[in-house]
Amino acid sequence: MLSLRSCVLTHLLSSPTASSTSPLHRLVSAAAAVPAASPSHWFSVEQYLIDTCSLTRAQAVKASTKLSHLKSPTNPDAVLAGLGLSTADVAALVGKDPRFLCVGVERTLGPIVIGLTGIGLSNNEVARLISLVPSSFRRRSVVSNLQYYLLLYGSYENLLRALKFDDTLLTYNLERIVKPNITILQDCGLRDCDIAKLSIAMTRMLTNNLEHVRVIVACAQGLGVSPGSPMFRHALHAVAFLDEEKISAKVDYLKKTFRWSDIEVRIAVCKGPMVLTRSKDTLQSKSEFLISEVGLEPAYIVHRPVIISLSLES
Repeated sequence: MLSLRSCVLTHLLSSPTASSTSPLHRLVSAAAAVPAASPSHWFSVEQYLIDTCSLTRAQAVKASTKLSHLKSPTNPDAVLAGLGLSTADVAALVGKDPRFLCVGVERTLGPIVIGLTGIGLSNNEVARLISLVPSSFRRRSVVSNLQYYLLLYGSYENLLRALKFDDTLLTYNLERIVKPNITILQDCGLRDCDIAKLSIAMTRMLTNNLEHVRVIVACAQGLGVSPGSPMFRHALHAVAFLDEEKISAKVDYLKKTFRWSDIEVRIAVCKGPMVLTRSKDTLQSKSEFLISEVGLEPAYIVHRPVIISLSLES
């Protein structure tokens, strides 16, 4: 096995496509430079996590239970040496996903890293992604998925924002799940930029099953907001976490709190669907302030529901 591994490494390193400064070369070089530990050599996973990965004793004890099969530092050393992460990033990565130390360098991690730099990401950007979503780097599809989301979100920073809300985003199948959901949203008149804005904080609009997304669309239409209107994206956002019963209860509360008629509350929700996301306490305090203290007429607020979302302090 060691002989075969050495041959593979030699072939990769001598390949004309692997320059001496490429991420793949760094990873594979790291793997080749780390000598295989002798079977008789004593190795403590827990101590390795403390000394090399900068975990606390408590973190190391917890993480070591997921690495009980690890008998040598060879692969972990190669992974860490090739990535070039800071001490803090290594601790965060291993603390979040200890099994990342076992990812294959030649077959998995190396090709992924060179694929990501091939689509324009810098080494630092790749390192940030690995620290944020390490589990995604066990799948070769992460390269094509990342390329797709970079185009959808328009920037690396927007993609990071989405991944912070949902660190599983890159694991979903584009063809079977994500693209069909995007088609549903496009059929509602949403442009790609609207879909990007909607899904940064609500990736479920891209990753839910198709039927669930259709139900959310139907709920938004049920508010009286027309597909294709500027407010439809906000209506989708407002109802994504609510079922019909909760929507009905919130509409009734709005009517009572702001002294609106059925027609008036429908107008207000169409003009500002995000009022449905406000808590009862917030709505009550806004009603008391706007109507009782400021003296606004309920009919005035109907056509300007955005003021309900403004901070009382501001």
